[in-house]
Amino acid sequence: MNVGQWSRASRTLIRIGLACTAAFLMMGSESAQFITMASTTSTEQSGLFIYLLPGFKQATGLDAKVVAVGTGQAIDMARRGDADVLFVHDQKAEEKFVAEGGALQRYPVMYNDFVLIGPRDDPAGVKGKDVVAALRKLAAANAPFISRGDKSGTHAAELRYWAQAGLANAKGSGYKQCGCGMGQALNIAASSNAYVLADRGTWLSFKNRGDLAILVEGDTKLFNQYGVMVVNPARFPHVKSAEAQKFVDWITSPAGQSTIAAYKINGQQLFFPNADR
Repeated sequence: MNVGQWSRASRTLIRIGLACTAAFLMMGSESAQFITMASTTSTEQSGLFIYLLPGFKQATGLDAKVVAVGTGQAIDMARRGDADVLFVHDQKAEEKFVAEGGALQRYPVMYNDFVLIGPRDDPAGVKGKDVVAALRKLAAANAPFISRGDKSGTHAAELRYWAQAGLANAKGSGYKQCGCGMGQALNIAASSNAYVLADRGTWLSFKNRGDLAILVEGDTKLFNQYGVMVVNPARFPHVKSAEAQKFVDWITSPAGQSTIAAYKINGQQLFFPNADR
């Protein structure tokens, strides 16, 4: 190889090296441009994230890749370090996760409420404002009831109400667990004319209602609080904690809170911001 050929080859190698370096840097930059969020089916199936996340991206330049599962499964994801941020609705389980060192702090974000849904003609006669009394009537009538059965925040709340009714192990022969998300549970209830506990947000966005209607609402026990947490980077160094904190800061800021309040379906507000409580 003469000097000219050697010079051309050297320049080619340098260009290849620079291209590889640029590609590597771009890959690193792209990986930092999103966070992975473990969240609930209610926040996704209600349509909230479709409305909410563009505002987050506009404010921070970051995308959020949402894995929507039951709250228990979402917490398990965070416990394994498979998420950067956790956005769920089972306060007792969330506080336990923080106490275990899975996150450094839990931030309240918003609330809505649970509602007991059932056939419009209400054959079990549960209509009213007392969810515990309603469950007692369902069990006594062996009425068909669809439980999420998936360790979600909604499922955890439902089990609390059965326990408060003294019926943790005696829910009636109509009680069935689907092991599914909120939308699927509502679909099963609609097709079988059964009762089901749902979060109001998913119910308001649910289209396939059949003959179902809200029968029990307004009980203070039905309060449904959501919280957000950054997964602890001391436990999982690969977690994008700085980017995840940007989501926490934005969702609890006046801009994020007003975006939550502005999300409505048919004029009805689905979630109520309370980060400042």
